[in-house]
Amino acid sequence: MKGEEAATDAEACAYLYTASLEAPIDSDWTQIYLYVTGKVVSKNREIQIPEDIGVDSLNDYQIGLLQGLKDWIYERRVKHRREKQRVEKAQAMAEVKARAPEQLKLGV
Repeated sequence: MKGEEAATDAEACAYLYTASLEAPIDSDWTQIYLYVTGKVVSKNREIQIPEDIGVDSLNDYQIGLLQGLKDWIYERRVKHRREKQRVEKAQAMAEVKARAPEQLKLGV
């Protein structure tokens, strides 16, 4: 998805948090999780990540994994939004069709 939008660090952090509750994550994903958590938390000056678990950088492989995750999250978000819009449009059309006979009766 080069040149396109991707999910935020906060979204990646939230996803990795919930994924880690479902099943253990390997060392690469642990490093990625600690990295994005540190970036998200660093915006709040009241919270500090302990130095012994803070991750300041990722290797190229981990950056690729993170970018792939962000792309996947973004694609899922867009797909969900489009599906929701499609359902809402179908519901609106059904309401219009349901009201059409009533409107015809009133016009008589």
